[in-house]
Amino acid sequence: MMEPATDAALAPLTTLELGGAAEHLVEATTLSEVVDALRWARTRGVSVTVLGGGSNVVVSDDGVRGLVLRLAVRGIELERRHDRVLLTAAAGEPWDEVAAASVAEDLAGLECLSGIPGTAGATPIQNVGAYGQEVGAVIDGVKVLHRLSFEQRELTADDCAFGYRSSALRRPGNPWIVVGVRFALQPDGAPTLAYSQLAEAFPGKASPTLAQVRSTVLELRRSKSMVLDDADPNRRSVGSFFVNPVVDREAAEEVANAARTLGILGAEARLPMHELADGRIKLAAAWLIEHAGFPRGCSRGRVGLSTNHALALVNSGGATADELVAFARDIRHGVRSHLGIDLQPEPVFLGFTSPDPTA
Repeated sequence: MMEPATDAALAPLTTLELGGAAEHLVEATTLSEVVDALRWARTRGVSVTVLGGGSNVVVSDDGVRGLVLRLAVRGIELERRHDRVLLTAAAGEPWDEVAAASVAEDLAGLECLSGIPGTAGATPIQNVGAYGQEVGAVIDGVKVLHRLSFEQRELTADDCAFGYRSSALRRPGNPWIVVGVRFALQPDGAPTLAYSQLAEAFPGKASPTLAQVRSTVLELRRSKSMVLDDADPNRRSVGSFFVNPVVDREAAEEVANAARTLGILGAEARLPMHELADGRIKLAAAWLIEHAGFPRGCSRGRVGLSTNHALALVNSGGATADELVAFARDIRHGVRSHLGIDLQPEPVFLGFTSPDPTA
């Protein structure tokens, strides 16, 4: 293993482009280098923070103490088994390249997840999902490494306990580092058109191809500034900053009543929502934010909301993490006080004294 860099800037390694430096930083391109880095940290008694593509993290202005281990192990492998194909991606593989590879091989299951920034290793941690698909539905196994004993193991989907934007791998105290993910995909399968906005893009078309669905997903994401584009002024973000709240029907009706009382929802209008298979209701966080007084494009100095999507908090240039966190806190307070819902942040906060400084 190369000797870790010291006082290494982390902002350029994240999509928000803000925050302080890593006390120590190493990039591991092989599994043996990952183990060497963990051993280096254990020998010196320093903590280890794992970083992937940097697309779902907020780094403190004070930086991150200990060793930041950037996973850059690459590789995609295919194994054909009767009625399905197993696609294994190393943790450091850029996620959109995984989605693109699956579509190029005519494998259904990941096409709606095209264009999402980050790496493959992060996808099972928060059960990444978009446009009607979630990785948890097609994950066949997750290869992990214990950060203290260096034991290697493979977790099943049941072990991961996938939920809406959550898994056992995201819980505090989780000792496992994801080093690879195996997906069970359907050869020559039909694309998923469960999301209305996506289905509406193919009126009258019996069965669009996986490539056509991928292309449309990329267009939709681009229209919302949810793809990486250096020319987009909204590019410095983590994508969706808050998770769409999932509540019971009674709580959803309470939100609707609060919105009607405030005059932001008509007497006969329906609150934007989606009923899940278990009967619970998923509310639209973007709608809640905009109707709590935070329209798209509003700003607080050097931070604000994307002009294309109210769920994306953006660094307009030169912002600090403290400015972003304070703005997120204001949004949470506004939604809670107006509509009675406490939004939960989606990104991971690195180097902060609290696991959720926006609370």
